[in-house]
Amino acid sequence: MKDVTQLDEGWSLRHGQELLEATVPGCVHTDLLTAGLIPDPFTGLHETEVAWVGRRAWTYVRELGHDSAHERTDLVFDGLDTAAYLTLDGHPAGSTRNMHRRHRFDVTGRTGRLEVRFASAYDEAAAVRAVTGERPNVYPEPSQYIRKMASSFGWDWGPTLVTAGIWRPVRLEHWSTARIAHVRPLVTVDEGTGRVEVRLEAERTAQGRGRTLRAEARVAGARAEAVLTGDEAVLRLEVPDPRLWWPRGYGEQPLHDLHLTLSDDEGRPLDTWHRRIGFRTVELDRSADEHGTGFTLVVNGVRIFARGVNWIPDDAFPSRITPDRYRTRLTQAAEANIDLVRVWGGGIYEDDAFYDACDELGLMVWQDFLFACSAYPEEQPLRGEVEAEARDNVVRLMPHPSLVLWNGNNENLWGFRDWDWEPALAGDSWGEGYYLGLLPRIVAELDPTRPYTAGSPWSGSWDHHPNDPAHGTHHSWEVWNRQDYAEYRASVPRFVAEFGWQAPPALATLRRALPGEELAPDSPGMLHHQKAEDGNGKLNRGVGRHFPLPEGDFDRWHYLTQLVQARAVAAGIEHWRSHWPVCAGTIVWQLNDCWPVTSWSAIDSDGRPKPLHHELRRVYADRLLTLQPATGGLVLAAVNQAAEPWRTAVTLRRWGADGTLIRESVLDIAAEPRSVVRLPVPHDLLPDGPSAKEFLVADIHGGADVHGGAGADGLRAVHFPVADKDFAYPRPVYDVAVEPVTGQRDRVDVVVSARTLVRDLLLQTDRLGPAAVGDRGLLTLLPGEQVRIRVTGCATVDVEDVRAALYCVDTA
Repeated sequence: MKDVTQLDEGWSLRHGQELLEATVPGCVHTDLLTAGLIPDPFTGLHETEVAWVGRRAWTYVRELGHDSAHERTDLVFDGLDTAAYLTLDGHPAGSTRNMHRRHRFDVTGRTGRLEVRFASAYDEAAAVRAVTGERPNVYPEPSQYIRKMASSFGWDWGPTLVTAGIWRPVRLEHWSTARIAHVRPLVTVDEGTGRVEVRLEAERTAQGRGRTLRAEARVAGARAEAVLTGDEAVLRLEVPDPRLWWPRGYGEQPLHDLHLTLSDDEGRPLDTWHRRIGFRTVELDRSADEHGTGFTLVVNGVRIFARGVNWIPDDAFPSRITPDRYRTRLTQAAEANIDLVRVWGGGIYEDDAFYDACDELGLMVWQDFLFACSAYPEEQPLRGEVEAEARDNVVRLMPHPSLVLWNGNNENLWGFRDWDWEPALAGDSWGEGYYLGLLPRIVAELDPTRPYTAGSPWSGSWDHHPNDPAHGTHHSWEVWNRQDYAEYRASVPRFVAEFGWQAPPALATLRRALPGEELAPDSPGMLHHQKAEDGNGKLNRGVGRHFPLPEGDFDRWHYLTQLVQARAVAAGIEHWRSHWPVCAGTIVWQLNDCWPVTSWSAIDSDGRPKPLHHELRRVYADRLLTLQPATGGLVLAAVNQAAEPWRTAVTLRRWGADGTLIRESVLDIAAEPRSVVRLPVPHDLLPDGPSAKEFLVADIHGGADVHGGAGADGLRAVHFPVADKDFAYPRPVYDVAVEPVTGQRDRVDVVVSARTLVRDLLLQTDRLGPAAVGDRGLLTLLPGEQVRIRVTGCATVDVEDVRAALYCVDTA
C-alpha cells in the first residue's frame, strides 16, 4: 500500500547568511514577518517598504531522508510559487514555472539537502517577455508573462505583494507496482438513475509493467470492478433514484462518498482514492429569443436566477487561508442568501476546502480559468504550462457538485475589442486561442458534464460586441465610473456578471490597519489603502448626488459612503431581479477583501460585514418586494424565487415627511413559483414629487420589527421621489434602550423606537467593541415603529454608547 510522509516541517529560508525558520505551507513574506524582519505590509504605508521582497531570489532548504522499501519515491508539491529550481544533494531534481499546478519528481533512492530556489517573479516574467514580445495589460505589472496569481502584482483593490514560496503542502509518496495517477468521475442523472463513470489512469513502476491490476469503485451502495492490463480503465456505477444535490434555496445538498481502490493481481491494495460527489445535472441555456441571447443556468431541470458574488483570494498571502476561514467566509455568503460564487480569474484555483464548503452549503461555483485583464502570449514556454495547468485543475475540481460552470477568462475578449489592444498587438497572439480553442477542448475532453463559456463578459460570438447587454454575460462598470446608481435601471442585461460600488471597511478595521492616524478621506493611510483610479473622487461624486458632502466629518462621510454602496447595489439587483426571466442573474463585485482597503466588498478583510452584506440578504431573499420607477409612475414588483406560490396582501401608504398618513390602499399579490408579478401603483398613491415632502411605503405584514426580510413574512419597500438632499426630512428623533439577553452575557438587544421618520438607520456595532456584530443593517422606520437589533460580542454597553454608534439620514 502507498505510504505518505508529510514534509511540512523542518524547512528553513535562506536570508543572506542566515537560515530563518520557515513555515510550509507559507511564503517568504510570512516567514520574514514571523522573524520580525519586515513590518506588516497590511498596516499603514508599510506595503511600499517591503516591495524589495518580490524582486529578490529566495531559497528554501531542508534535509531529505527516507528509507522506504517501496520501488518508487516521489517528491510531490501541491503548489510552488512560482519559478523554482530544485536540487537534491547538490544535483538537479526538477524545475517549475507555474503556481497553479501540482508537481511530482522522482527521487527514488535519493537523499540529502533539498533546496528549492525561487527566482524573482519579475525576473522570470522578464525572461518570458524577451521570448514572446510585449503584450498590453491594464496594470503596469508583468502578470501576463508568468503563471502566477495575477493580483499579487497589485489590483484596484489589492496591494502589490509579489510572493514566493512553498504555498501548498509537500510530501513524499512511496509506492510499488502502480499508483492512482488521475481519477475523473463523470456524474450524471438520466431518467431518475444516477450514473458515475469513473475514468481511472494508473502509473506503474518499471517492475509493475505488464502486471494485471484490479480496480474497484463504490458509491451509495453501488459497486463496479475493472481489470487493467494497460494504464487506463472505466468503471461504471448506477444508483437508482439518488437524492439530488441542489443549490441552496432549491433543496438539500446530499453528498455521497466515492471510493476507489487499485490492487495488484493478487488482490493486495496498492492505492486508494476518495472524494464526495453529488448527483445533479447542470446546463447553460444560451438560446436566442426576442430579447437577444440568453444565459440561464439550469440545475436538475430548474431554471435559476443566480444570486451571485465575485470571490477574490481572501488574503494577499493565500497560504494563510485555512479551511475554517473558507468556511466562515462562505457561510457569511450563504447567510446573505447568495447561491453562486464566481472564482475570479486574477486569483487562484482555491483549495479543496473552499469547494468542499460550497458543496455542503449549496453554493454554486462559477470557476474562471486564470486569465484577467491582460493580453496573454500563446507561445512557449507559456502555452505548455497553460495546458498542463488547465488539465490538472479540471481533474482536481470536477468531483465537486457545486462547480457548475467553467469560464475562459475575465474581460480579455472585451479588452481586445475596446481597450486599444488590437492595434498594439499588430497580429500577435493575445489569448483568443486559449479561450475559443484550447480550454473548451480540454473541458469537452475531461469534463463534458459541465458547460463552458469563453469569457466574462462574452456575447457568445464575435457577431456581437463582447459586452453587449442583450447577449450573454455583461459587466456593468460605466455606472460606478461615471454615473448615478439610478442608471442601473436603464437596461436589462441577460446576465450581469460584474457590477458594484465602493465603500470603506468598518471603522474598527480602519483603526487596526491605520494605527495612530487621524482618519480622514484623504489622510495618508486612507489614500494608500484606496487602490482604484480616482476612487475617492468616485466615492464623493456618488455621495454628492444624493447628500451634502460632509466637510471635516469623517464619521458622517464613512456612514454615507457605506450607505450609498448598499443603496447602489440594491438598486441594480432589485431592478434586474424584477425583470426575470429576461435577466437570469447578478454577480456582485465583490464578496471579500484580501487586505484592509476601500473596495467594492460586502465583507472587509477582518471579516466584518459592511451594510452591503445585510442589504444583500434582503435583496437576494427568495421573496423580494420592490418599487420601481416606470413610464408615468411606479411599478410594484413582487419577486418570488421560492418553490411555492406567493399569495399575500401588500399595504401601500403614501406619507408626508412630517409623519402624516395621506392615503392607504391594499393590493393583492399572486405570484407563481419562480416568477415575478409587476403591478402599477395606483395614481392616487403616487407621491407628489415636485413638493419633495411625500414618499411611498409598501409593506407586507408591515412592521419594522421584521424589516429587511429578517422575519418570515415581513417585507418593506420605500420610494422617495427626489434625492435625499432635496427631500424635506424632519430632524430624526428616536428613543434608544439596551436590554440584556437572558442567560447570554455577550449579547444585548438594542431597541430603537422612532418618533419621526428615520431613514436608513444603521447601528455600527464595531463602535461598541471590535468583536461586536449586529443582526440587521440599514432600516427605515416610520413614526411609532420600533426595531430590535440583536448585538453579539459585547458584554456591557450603555445607551450613550449605542447612540454614538447609531447613524441615519439627517439633512435637516
